[in-house]
Amino acid sequence: MDPIINFLNEIFWGYVLIYGLLAVGLFFTIRLGFVQLVYFPEMFRAVLGSNKADKAGITPFQALCTSLASRVGTGNLAGVAVALYLGGPGALFWMWVVAFLGMATAYAESTLAQLYKVRNAQGEYRGGPAFYIARGLGAPWAGAVFSVCLILAFGLVFNAVQSNSIADAFQGAFGVDKLWVGVGLALLTALVIFGGIRQIARVAEVVVPFMALIYLAMALYVVITNFAEVPAMVGTIVGSAFGLEQAAGGIAGALLNGVKRGLFSNEAGMGSAPNIAAVATPDPHHPSSQGFVQSLGVFIDTILICTATGLMILLSGVMVPGSELTGTPLTQAAMSVHIGGAGQIFIAVAIFFFAFTSIIGNYSYAENAMTFLRLGNVGGLTVLRLGVLAMVLWGAYESVATVFNAADASMGLMATVNLIAIVLLSGTVVKLTRDYAAQRKAGQEPTFHAADYPELHGRIDQTIWTRNE
Repeated sequence: MDPIINFLNEIFWGYVLIYGLLAVGLFFTIRLGFVQLVYFPEMFRAVLGSNKADKAGITPFQALCTSLASRVGTGNLAGVAVALYLGGPGALFWMWVVAFLGMATAYAESTLAQLYKVRNAQGEYRGGPAFYIARGLGAPWAGAVFSVCLILAFGLVFNAVQSNSIADAFQGAFGVDKLWVGVGLALLTALVIFGGIRQIARVAEVVVPFMALIYLAMALYVVITNFAEVPAMVGTIVGSAFGLEQAAGGIAGALLNGVKRGLFSNEAGMGSAPNIAAVATPDPHHPSSQGFVQSLGVFIDTILICTATGLMILLSGVMVPGSELTGTPLTQAAMSVHIGGAGQIFIAVAIFFFAFTSIIGNYSYAENAMTFLRLGNVGGLTVLRLGVLAMVLWGAYESVATVFNAADASMGLMATVNLIAIVLLSGTVVKLTRDYAAQRKAGQEPTFHAADYPELHGRIDQTIWTRNE
């Protein structure tokens, strides 16, 4: 079985996704007229426009925080360190490039998720790639494949990986036995996920801004205290990206590792974040507005948080030729330079918040997939939730290398299906974007009118898009 999984991973991550995600990001960037630049102010307006949701959905801010809960994980700490170790400072530059292109992809997939969303048996919004694949392309079988892969990767295995990271960090920083870390983490997770997506959204909108602001504040402190070195460091990052500075791996290593880490971190094009984008009540009441919200999520994840980690490592001076430090130990060593012995504790606490919120965010995606598979009833969701808790407990104590490879293959398949779908549905994304822009230009609040889209008749739930709910 392992040779098959390894072969699939080599195909998906060595060829299809690395080039596919970049190509699709470039495709949407050009076709949508550099939407990530032109509409950057609109992203903030769409997030902050309202704190109210109708009875069926969550607020745009809650949707942003829940998607960030999943996006911002241990990859933003350990993953960035690995990219810098293997690719040198230039890897950070290519992470920026990937994030810029990914913002357009994230806009497209989340706009589609909003458009094709439905109500579940409880009258709550649900949606995501499985729904726009089935309803937009008339391929429910592909939606089912996507959903199963999402549940396996995000709902189960990746949560074991996040749990393992927390257990390692707490054992190293505080000497706590991994098994007890797993038990405590499973109980804490249960308190949140058994309340469903609304409970997850309420927790995320409090915890995610807190953890992100504290982490970015620490990075700002590091930059200010090392301000004299910052201009030269920026020059090193850019120079290394293009092979002008000596660095591990040269330009090829910087590009490859920066691209891989950027794609894995911000998840744009993977089809994960659209699952929570569909649950939101958009403000303005137009599918594009939630696309803007999730595009901002990519910016926050990579341009802000991954950059914060990168700068703290590079400005510490601990990454020197011949050093074997990489991953979490490299990030901890860097923080110890900046704030002394508290550095290891700070990173351990940061890993806890980043990884725990990833667990609950990942679960919210899996719940959407269960709805598509018609398993979103009490029994089905209880089985899923118990499965998540079991993986959290198991992951804290055991090595997760083999199943992580299997999850990588599942994520590779779901991402491939999603990329094909959003390209095939790109015409609809273009029409929605132009419609939004025209209404904004006319001084109107953009509102989706289903009658203007006769080609979507019978494919979307038109009752969702009426104001009188």
